[in-house]
Amino acid sequence: MFPYTNDPLHNTSVKLIECRNLETAYVKSLHRPILNGIDCQINPGEFVVLLGLNGAGKSTFLKSLVGLVPLVKGEIIVDGIKITPHTQSQVRRHIGMLFQGGGLIRQLTAVENVLCGRLGARNSGQTLFGFPKRDRLLALELLEQLGLKDQAYQKTGQLSGGQQQRVAIARALIQSPQILLADEPITGLDVVASQQVMQTLADLNTQHGLTIITVLHDLGIAAEYAHRAIILDAGRISYDGNCDNLQTQFSQALSLETSPTSTK
Repeated sequence: MFPYTNDPLHNTSVKLIECRNLETAYVKSLHRPILNGIDCQINPGEFVVLLGLNGAGKSTFLKSLVGLVPLVKGEIIVDGIKITPHTQSQVRRHIGMLFQGGGLIRQLTAVENVLCGRLGARNSGQTLFGFPKRDRLLALELLEQLGLKDQAYQKTGQLSGGQQQRVAIARALIQSPQILLADEPITGLDVVASQQVMQTLADLNTQHGLTIITVLHDLGIAAEYAHRAIILDAGRISYDGNCDNLQTQFSQALSLETSPTSTK
């Protein structure tokens, strides 16, 4: 069992996400907003995959859920709290984020990178002489649970791609999130490493109740691990449902959006 499950915050109810008519700024090169009227609800404990062609708005949608992308219209509500500049920090306490490529500092060790996930919960005075022993023990325990005990004190730049991504997961988990967002977490990884990362996310979902929302390009991987697929095309949702016959659903969703009779 992951140690963060003993954190009092994690034992509170997981969070419902509501997205209402999300629209971002107009982009001339696309002749449309990147997000162009997104409506959906993501329930606690779901494993959701965001799919679509390049430029469909997947990563933008994911980042909007933590307030990293400004909206010109619509609203995002997490556990009854609307995301605004004033509430972002409150909402983000419940959300962990895995950025594309991991976003790690290669010159730091694995455990030091994990501890960076605690910076938001500590002021500069608390970290001036290093992190508290409790934080270091938690970081080490997370790495051990993710199969990285022997790599804890290695420079992150010396680790394999799959190992680096698991360090990034540990960094997100040390924040005790209830929602985990992952932007293309297996890009550039080989088949084995991709399966290890996806299985880690699946275990966090099934064993610990985390809501997982991830951007993927591989339909086979998506169908194997996710419960629900949201397919975006031209900044809109063209399919929202289960992952059965995902290849067919993907083809049909895109053909509907590009057909002459479809509404833009």
